[in-house]
Amino acid sequence: MRCEVVAVGTELLLGQVVDTNSAWIGEQLALAGIDSHFQVKVGDNQARIVTAIRDALARSDAVICCGGLGPTQDDITREAIAEVMGVELQRDEAVAAVIREMFATRGRVMSDNNLRQADVPEGAIVIPQTRGTAPGLICLAPPGDSHGVAGVVYAVPGVPTEMREMVRRAVIPDLQRRSGTTATILSRTLRTWGLAESTLAEVIAPRVDALEASGNPTIAFLASGIEGLKVRITAKGDDAASVRLLLDEEEAALRALLGDVVFGVDDESMEVAVAALLRHAGLTLGLAESLTGGLVGARITAVPGASEFFRGAIVSYDRAVKHDLLGVPPGPVVSEAAAGAMAVGAARVLGADVGLAVTGVAGPEEQDGQPVGTVWLGLALDGEVSATLVRLPGHRQQVRQLAAISLLDLLRRRLTARAGAR
Repeated sequence: MRCEVVAVGTELLLGQVVDTNSAWIGEQLALAGIDSHFQVKVGDNQARIVTAIRDALARSDAVICCGGLGPTQDDITREAIAEVMGVELQRDEAVAAVIREMFATRGRVMSDNNLRQADVPEGAIVIPQTRGTAPGLICLAPPGDSHGVAGVVYAVPGVPTEMREMVRRAVIPDLQRRSGTTATILSRTLRTWGLAESTLAEVIAPRVDALEASGNPTIAFLASGIEGLKVRITAKGDDAASVRLLLDEEEAALRALLGDVVFGVDDESMEVAVAALLRHAGLTLGLAESLTGGLVGARITAVPGASEFFRGAIVSYDRAVKHDLLGVPPGPVVSEAAAGAMAVGAARVLGADVGLAVTGVAGPEEQDGQPVGTVWLGLALDGEVSATLVRLPGHRQQVRQLAAISLLDLLRRRLTARAGAR
């Protein structure tokens, strides 16, 4: 069973509204084991909506149209579906009565154009509304029509709360019934940091090649900018338990290839990984930030329960603060010596077991004779002090964000190695 999504609304094309509905519907289709290979956005133009639906039906067994079911003149999804079906619209008096009653119970005067929402394509099944006024529709495209399309077309409102309730209650169950089988599609995403996309692809190429023949599971890459690269594993099976087993096996195989490049799974951010390691080790953390200006501290404190291990952060943006408060020696502040001294100073001033520091050049001008993107990361732990140089690309804000996650990754790798050695 293949199902496509056609999101209707000129506002989606203009970028005035972000199409989150299609993403959510795609997720629900996957959970129900329904394949979805295309999602389309189309403006409020009947001819183009008709073309989008016909093209979708030519490729797939079902189409979910989202939006365009309201009472205004530009809500023309009903008309477009009727044209695809080759039928006329007709007033459903039962739906009209529900709309009138809803306005009456709310003490509001109903304008006549609201009854447009009671016009449905002849032969359509109405999906009753429970949260608004526009009902949904289930319409069967006749096989072998003049356009060579056949299948089922669902229409649901564009209002997210109304759409989600209707999809869960009526659309997904109907799709599963028509498919005649039950299946589950699940995904798991491994989050990585430290490898370029081309290098990552080369490392896991053996797994991609091994899975090519079976096609289940599958592997895909998702570039996530300042949050690193993601490797998504997707598997399909008869039930959730069997699918999770496939995901477990493939995750283990990928981790064996990638090692500590993997820092999290699904929604586990870098700071969540660091927090878990600090808690496990029973260590407290103190920060000293220069060019990041508090970005690292903000990420750490976003983790629930961070007060258990996080002592605080010193935003030592000014040179004098670095020298006077943190004990950075005279000389350049974008340097190995400065980064190490900042880490030691953070641990000392904040009374922390771990001192972590970052200093560098975010731009737009060079500093201490160092070009934009030069960043030193300092770490003080177990009586050892180290400083690591990284060269980061991009504009000012990008350099700052990359420096923040690079610093957290430095601590993650050190704590992971520390745990393994004990």
